[in-house]
Amino acid sequence: MTIVSYTPVHERAGRSRIGCLVSGLRGEQEMVPESDNAATTPADTDVPAGDLDNDVKKIHEQIRTRGEDVPEYIRILKSGGLIERRKSAEALGEIGDERGVLPLIDATQDPSFDVRYVAIKSLGMLGDRRAVDTLIGALKSDEKWLRLGAAHSLGHIGDVKAVEFLIPLLNDPHHDVRAHVAWALGMIGDARAVAPLQQLVQDPREDVRREVKTALDALGMKSP
Repeated sequence: MTIVSYTPVHERAGRSRIGCLVSGLRGEQEMVPESDNAATTPADTDVPAGDLDNDVKKIHEQIRTRGEDVPEYIRILKSGGLIERRKSAEALGEIGDERGVLPLIDATQDPSFDVRYVAIKSLGMLGDRRAVDTLIGALKSDEKWLRLGAAHSLGHIGDVKAVEFLIPLLNDPHHDVRAHVAWALGMIGDARAVAPLQQLVQDPREDVRREVKTALDALGMKSP
């Protein structure tokens, strides 16, 4: 995938227990997108040099051994403070356990924009089709970041049901939303997206043009 990830992932391989999560994160602040339809995608966080692919693989392997923690993460997601809810939503996506799907769907209605955004991201990480209708609903949000995140997650899930709802967002006023939608349509691979994507081959923004070209290639169409 060539587009910039829409959120940094903060992974703590050595802090897998819930007690560490709650006691260590009260009052902790981390970057999430601002809700006010910000104009740009947040930059990726810097990473140290080294065998990054191998390190990331090890971290994900450790994260996915935390299935025993899922019920407690779900409890915190429902009743914890703001930062605890947000970190629990993130953890449920990283762990990848299907028990997190329905609580994360519920969390897309959380009072906090931060929690809603992370829940949408995590649903894409889980890749469960039960989330499709909820994510389609988020495409209609007034918040740019929720539209962008929902498009990204729908691309990961790959359900063709989303195509007719993604296509209108190729005309979104925010270029990074358009780029993520083009990427998602390429990932889903439905031919209905070809003609709308072709209309964006000359989009004024380079990131959109790049993702449109990649999507059309994936759909078996050569862009000009």
